[in-house]
Amino acid sequence: MKKILPIVVSLVLSISCSEKEKEVDYSLLSDEERLEMAKEFTKNTILVDGHMDLPFRMYNMGNTMTGDVYDFINKSDQGNIDYVRAKEGGMDAPFMAIYIPAGYQEKGGAKDLADTLIMMVERLAETWPDQLALAKSPKEIEDNFSKGLLSLPMGIENAAAIEDKLENVEYFYDKGIRYMTLTHGKDNLVGDSSYDDAETHGGLSDFGKEVVKEMNRLGMIIDVSHITDKTFFDVAEISDAPIVATHSSARKFTPGFERNVSDEIIKKIAEKDGMVMITFGGSFVDQSFSEKNTENRAHIQSWMEENGLDRRDSAAMEYIKTYMSENKPTVHVSKVAEHIDYVAKMVGIDHVGLGSDFDGVGDTLPDGLKDASMYPNLIAELMKLGYSKEDLEKICYKNFFRVWNAVEAIAKK
Repeated sequence: MKKILPIVVSLVLSISCSEKEKEVDYSLLSDEERLEMAKEFTKNTILVDGHMDLPFRMYNMGNTMTGDVYDFINKSDQGNIDYVRAKEGGMDAPFMAIYIPAGYQEKGGAKDLADTLIMMVERLAETWPDQLALAKSPKEIEDNFSKGLLSLPMGIENAAAIEDKLENVEYFYDKGIRYMTLTHGKDNLVGDSSYDDAETHGGLSDFGKEVVKEMNRLGMIIDVSHITDKTFFDVAEISDAPIVATHSSARKFTPGFERNVSDEIIKKIAEKDGMVMITFGGSFVDQSFSEKNTENRAHIQSWMEENGLDRRDSAAMEYIKTYMSENKPTVHVSKVAEHIDYVAKMVGIDHVGLGSDFDGVGDTLPDGLKDASMYPNLIAELMKLGYSKEDLEKICYKNFFRVWNAVEAIAKK
């Protein structure tokens, strides 16, 4: 029987964690009721996202040391996150990705760029101390949450940032970096990238093996997104600590896309008590979306070559805008929930989380999950699949906190 919405919400909010009362079965509610529940849930529960590319977007907009501080605090129509949209969606701890494009591996300056991006994140917290705060541990995120502050933890994306110096791992740990993605678009000095066919090292390099051990020693989380399968299994063999894919989805839904994690890798991550943080981009969650996206890119490239134009030409811009509006593929937020459900059913609810890649996947995000204000839509989809309040808490932060604390505990031994 359909329940009256205010009564249902009141019932759920009255349930204490210590009480043994039967929890409301969200799957029996209407879509409207579930969404209201999801909004209340995200407002009252810590929500951690494993990966957002805001720092590099700020950098591209000229917000460097000599520029103005990026206006993160007011609502914007650019990018996927700002303070207002984060609060609307219940986001409490978006990991700021200190992203180092692979080009810096050849031309140099990777460490300097990492330092600049870290400084930019620090400036956000310094500029708005009543709304924002850095965070270097689960305890600090919890403390910030209790004060109503949005936490800005940081992770490096692409170990090229440490260049060829092992001591730079500790340097960045001391600056607040709490995870490091080992590669990005190209093989680097640490190991091989899933986007590169060169297989330079055939997995982890000897230097990469020392980097993994050093990360274990310091208590820095190893992020296995972006690496080849061979590199992953080298990491899994060497690391004493749990490992995390901070922004990857299940390869089951995108056959042949090595950037996503295979069933075998998912099982190994769980075996090591780590987790997969499901990413949101359409090409990561849906094969048909990916194929159509590839087809569109090929068509546009061919059209520009035939007409002697490039993307900067006004005629090309107009054509691309019209063509994409008529041919753009779509995918629904429910597909992201399907990936979460797939991992949870395979290895258990303790090994899955959220890693949007907001500000890093352009306009490929699913309907209903376009920016940080829309997390309740995803939570509502999980409720529809039968996930309980306890399950959702694990997905949103408890799993990641468990892994993070375990990594730090191993470092202290």
